Amino acid sequence: MATVSYFLRYFHIDYFEALWRIDQQCFAAGISYSRPELSAYMRHPGSFTVVAEANPSVATDGQSQSPSHRPEILGFVVAHANHHGAGHIITIDVLPSARRTGLGSALLAASEERLRAVRCRYVRLETAVNNGAAIAFYKRHRYQLVKTLPHYYPDGLDAFVLQKDLLFVPPDR
Repeated sequence: MATVSYFLRYFHIDYFEALWRIDQQCFAAGISYSRPELSAYMRHPGSFTVVAEANPSVATDGQSQSPSHRPEILGFVVAHANHHGAGHIITIDVLPSARRTGLGSALLAASEERLRAVRCRYVRLETAVNNGAAIAFYKRHRYQLVKTLPHYYPDGLDAFVLQKDLLFVPPDR
């Protein structure tokens, strides 16, 4: 597994355009969100966004970056907690160059931790039935198939609904 140095922080409005551009890179047209859609999901009451920034003190050439340099955003997750104890991962996006580094797992864990903190009993998400990499990723993180949503995506593709129980924390293996 490659390594990438990053830190997680909560969303700031200055990040919006960078996050929208990442979403456009991560998902095909029609599946990626428009600016108004992404903004609405992020602003909805009960929603939160966790952003992964490249560590500003570690440059790719091994030299320190100046404090005024704005770190590169590597990925983010948008999640929502409702009043009925249910969490929902709206989107999790990681730049292709930062995939398979543990960053997606860190973003997912941060969102699950926040959902547990606001007393969500479980978290759900949707993923395309043909997205094998995402399905394998979520299964590694103990998500289970709940149902299939026919014609969920604009092109008519079905989606799997996956769910994870947030109350049960299994012992380490």
